[in-house]
Amino acid sequence: MYLRQSAPRMKASRLLSIMMLLQARGRMTAPALAQALEVSERTILRDIDHLSAAGVPIWGDRGRNGGFALREGWSTDLTGLTQDEARALLLAGLPGPATELGLGGMASSARQKMIASLHPDLREQADRVANRLHVDAVDWYRAQETPPFLRDAADAVWNSHRIEDKYESWRGTSRRELEPLGLVLKAGVWYLIAKIVGKTGALTFRLANIQEFRCSRRHFKRPARFDLARYWRDALDRYEADLYRLTAHVAVSPRGQRWLANGRVKTAPVPQGAGSAAVPPGWKECLLPIESVEQGARTLLGYGAQVKIVGPKELRNRFMKELLKTKTLYA
Repeated sequence: MYLRQSAPRMKASRLLSIMMLLQARGRMTAPALAQALEVSERTILRDIDHLSAAGVPIWGDRGRNGGFALREGWSTDLTGLTQDEARALLLAGLPGPATELGLGGMASSARQKMIASLHPDLREQADRVANRLHVDAVDWYRAQETPPFLRDAADAVWNSHRIEDKYESWRGTSRRELEPLGLVLKAGVWYLIAKIVGKTGALTFRLANIQEFRCSRRHFKRPARFDLARYWRDALDRYEADLYRLTAHVAVSPRGQRWLANGRVKTAPVPQGAGSAAVPPGWKECLLPIESVEQGARTLLGYGAQVKIVGPKELRNRFMKELLKTKTLYA
C-alpha cells in the first residue's frame, strides 16, 4: 500500500528535484521547471526563494535567454532517495542489454555503489528487487539477436561520431554516412536511430542488417530538441499505420479468442450492424489488421478451425486456395 506524502515532505522532495535538475541540465526557465515537476510557475518561484534563503547559490537572469542556474562549480551530493525511488532506479537496470553493450561490469559496479550509499533499510529493498524481478526483453520462441557492430555503434552514439556503413534492406544494398542519435532495443532486436548526413529527419536502421561499419571519428552536433523516446513512439505509430493497411473481418471461437489474447494480437470490435448471421453460437466477431491479402491468409491458416473469415471476399478466396495447396501435400 502506498501512502500519500505529506505537504512538507512533498515540498522537500520538490526542492531537491529543482537542485538536481539545475545541476544536471544547467540553466532552466521557470516554465521549464514547472513543466518538469508538474506544478505552477508561481510554486517554482516560491521554491527558488526558499532555496536562496537556505543558502543554495541559485542565480536568476531576465530576458530571452534568462532562467535559473546554480553558481558555476557548485554541486551537492544528494543521496536522499525514498524507498520507492530506489526501487524504481533498481528496476531500470537491464543486465542483459548492459552486457551486450559492453557495460555489464560497470552496471554491476554502479549498482553496488548505489546500494552502498543507501540507508540500511533501503539496501534490503534493493536485494528484494534483484531477487524477485527479472526482465527478459526477448519474446517467446525468438532467438536473441546480437548484431556484430552493436558495441561499435554504441561507442559512436556515446561520443557523437559519424559512421559509414553498408546497409542491406528489402530495397537492396546501399552505403551511407550517418550521424547516430540513439539505440533502441525492441523485443530482442537492436535498432540504430540516425540521420543521413546532409538530410533532415532521423531514420530507423536494424543493426543486424549492417554488413560493413566504420567509425570516422568525426564529431557531429546532435539536434538540440531530439527526444529519442518521443521519436520511437511516433515511429511505431507511423510504422503500424503504414504496415496494416487492410482489415480482416473474422469470427473467433472461445478457444481462438484465448489464442489471440495470449498472442497479444490487436483486435477491434465490428461496427454495429456489420455483423454476420453465419457465425457459430458462442463465437465472437472482430476486426484484425493485416499487411496484405497474402499475409492475412498465411496468418489465419495458423488458427485452423478456430477462426472463420467473414470478409473481405479476396481474403476468403486466398485462404481457401492456400488451404487446398496445403491439403495436396498430405494427399
